[in-house]
Amino acid sequence: MSRVLPYPLLTASLIVMWMMLNAFSLGHFLLGAVVAILAGRAMAALQPSKPKLRRWQLIPFLIGIVLLDILRSNIAVASIILQGRRRERVAGFVAIPLDLRDRTGLAVLACIVTSTPGTAWIEYGADSGVLLIHVLDLVDEEAWVTLIKTRYEAMLMEIFE
Repeated sequence: MSRVLPYPLLTASLIVMWMMLNAFSLGHFLLGAVVAILAGRAMAALQPSKPKLRRWQLIPFLIGIVLLDILRSNIAVASIILQGRRRERVAGFVAIPLDLRDRTGLAVLACIVTSTPGTAWIEYGADSGVLLIHVLDLVDEEAWVTLIKTRYEAMLMEIFE
């Protein structure tokens, strides 16, 4: 069974998503199933490492923090757009030294930073451990370093390391 469906949850999720995006018909179900099975086999060929969750009970708390931050960032970006040129905004780059080394934790941090409006993950130097982000409204660089390290990195290190 694992050779045919190495990632059954991924396969099922892809079939459901395919059916939600397309018409509900037997043809679309079969086509979605073929695509999902091939995607699962391709994923198995990549042989991703399985993440080790040390404190999985913190995940719902992290999700809540991220959702609140996304909401606040949406409001802040909307106010910047609606104000127009009334106030000068300074966009800029911030270099953040990270202690987090777990690849899954870094991937989750990349998703968090990129999904929050007004910020973008630009580059991560694996050898130096420095993350470069772009901020739409950069007022205080040190505040961004503190925010990323204390709000996200610390919790991700507890979860994954």
